[in-house]
Amino acid sequence: MRIESKSEKETFELGVEIGKKAKAGEVYTLIGDLGVGKTVFTQGVAQGLGIDEPVNSPTFTILQVYDEGRLPFYHFDVYRIGDESEMDEIGFEEYVYGDGVCFIEWADLIKGIIPKKHTRIEIKKNLEKGFDYRDIEITEFE
Repeated sequence: MRIESKSEKETFELGVEIGKKAKAGEVYTLIGDLGVGKTVFTQGVAQGLGIDEPVNSPTFTILQVYDEGRLPFYHFDVYRIGDESEMDEIGFEEYVYGDGVCFIEWADLIKGIIPKKHTRIEIKKNLEKGFDYRDIEITEFE
């Protein structure tokens, strides 16, 4: 599925809708360059899950866990991961195969350990269509 977002608000709202529909055990991968809106999208998902606390990209901590919503929300940012084996140190499999919803920013950096069943969300800019325009492609893998 391909969605055009013309504003940060629309990107956020798409995240909210996904958060409302998310189920325990689902894994979402977020792909896109710096500044395309991965964190804005993830903040929308958190709101859709009923999480009220501020959600920021866990670039330096790799993982942020939010337990206050209708499901646990595991937000990974693996931008600083040098090797997939580093994910063992934070208990990656416990979260990915756990009872919450996982969102993994920069997931292409650890593609060898991403579960086969996941939803890939790729966000791209197209400056010809405007500064805030985003092309969002959502693909489910079984």
